[in-house]
Amino acid sequence: MRPAEFNIRRGTPADNRPAFDVSMLALKDLFVRQGYEWKLESEAFWQVMEPLVSHVAEHAAEWWVAEDRSDGTLIGYARSVERDGLFELSELFVRPDRQSAGLGKVLLDKAFPSGRGEVRVIIATNDVRGLARYYGAGTAARFVLFSLAGQPRPAATEGYEALRIGSEAIGEFAEMEQAVVGYARHADYPWLLKNREIYKYRSGGRTVGFGCFSETGQGPIVTLEPDDQPAILLHFETLAHSRGMEALSFQVPSINVGAMNHLLDRGYKFDSPPGLLMSSRDFGRFDRFLPFAPAIVL
Repeated sequence: MRPAEFNIRRGTPADNRPAFDVSMLALKDLFVRQGYEWKLESEAFWQVMEPLVSHVAEHAAEWWVAEDRSDGTLIGYARSVERDGLFELSELFVRPDRQSAGLGKVLLDKAFPSGRGEVRVIIATNDVRGLARYYGAGTAARFVLFSLAGQPRPAATEGYEALRIGSEAIGEFAEMEQAVVGYARHADYPWLLKNREIYKYRSGGRTVGFGCFSETGQGPIVTLEPDDQPAILLHFETLAHSRGMEALSFQVPSINVGAMNHLLDRGYKFDSPPGLLMSSRDFGRFDRFLPFAPAIVL
């Protein structure tokens, strides 16, 4: 594709749904090529994702879209967010019939400019056609991100107390994310308070972790020690079961052995192509952290 065939401009709120539709086309193409069953229905998934997508767009550091010059159709887009010096490419999608022609690189250069951010991060698909670009953008693969899904079952969490929190405890949540991941997400806490239930977990008289739960998505989940994660995951299962949810899914870093073994022992299965956490340098302690699910940002 020659540059003359498309226009690049900054994204606007009106582009949210067309951009989402492009992402669905690109993801479906990836699933099919890798032999995974495509189960998502675009309209239903849009209802799930619209609050998060709109929030990311509103607080984007960079957001660029590509339009077909002949008819104005949106054919690709890229967005990034910046949190406490962590500069993260949240999305980069190009319509399947316009891929492998240079448009992805143009969008990446716009939304993820070199030299920006103390730590540069990409949650990438495992599509090899894009990985070379991400290495060229100054990041390297650090570990795999797996999506695990299963049927929730109630379970006891003896020795742990789950307390639903409000804005009064967000500072403590931010301090723990800062300690474990290396950054806090101050722009995202109001969204989490509005769209997910945030729980503080205590054991032995001290706070050991935080977790964000909803019927449409889980995470982030952060603990000071890896051994405290199973209690939070069991609490999420109990919540999901009590609300009649038939399935529950988590994004799990491959180096988070405690969460991985716990979920596999509970009968959870790998349910989509794995992703990769790519970054400009090592950071964080991901053996005690689970990111947003569905995955857009950490």
